[in-house]
Amino acid sequence: CPKVGREPSRRNMELPKFKYHSDPLKSGSIIESDAVCLCCGKATGYIYGGLPYSEVELEDSICPWCIASGAAQKKFDAEFTDFDGIGGYGDWEDVALSIKEEITYRTPGFTGWQQERWWTHCSDGADYLGCAGFREIKEYGQDLEDSLKSVATVTYGLKEGQWESFFQSLEADGSPTAYIFKCIHCGKHGGYIDFD
Repeated sequence: CPKVGREPSRRNMELPKFKYHSDPLKSGSIIESDAVCLCCGKATGYIYGGLPYSEVELEDSICPWCIASGAAQKKFDAEFTDFDGIGGYGDWEDVALSIKEEITYRTPGFTGWQQERWWTHCSDGADYLGCAGFREIKEYGQDLEDSLKSVATVTYGLKEGQWESFFQSLEADGSPTAYIFKCIHCGKHGGYIDFD
């Protein structure tokens, strides 16, 4: 964490590196803000835009440095992703405890319509890329569409012929939306679809 006292703004400094969330500014999980971090007491220029799980109200009040170092977890017993949601509550590959702990305690999460899930692949957590709708998924390619179709068919009981209209209704900033990940080992894209 930054030291308490007068320091230059971090807004022009490089954000901490997150193995499982490589661009939290692009995904919208980290936002530019003049808010003071409740953990380190500094206005770093950036703040986590989500709501960590904690007994203390921490919405829009934790800087990325305090997430990366684990200081927010230690100080507030904060979780940024549900531990059991890593691997989709058993729907995807199980991963080592150390990976679950890094994603839960030291990685910016994201806000979903329902309980968030973190895609796993190649025995590891995947890199969260952000929300996507029909147009964005088409840009990722057919493999992602096929993966989401498979998950949605099981999750929502889609019948033959229902996928295309469901798929075309997806919106990056609406409902339903897809949450997109990329395997950090093989590069495969995956994720899931949710709505309000």
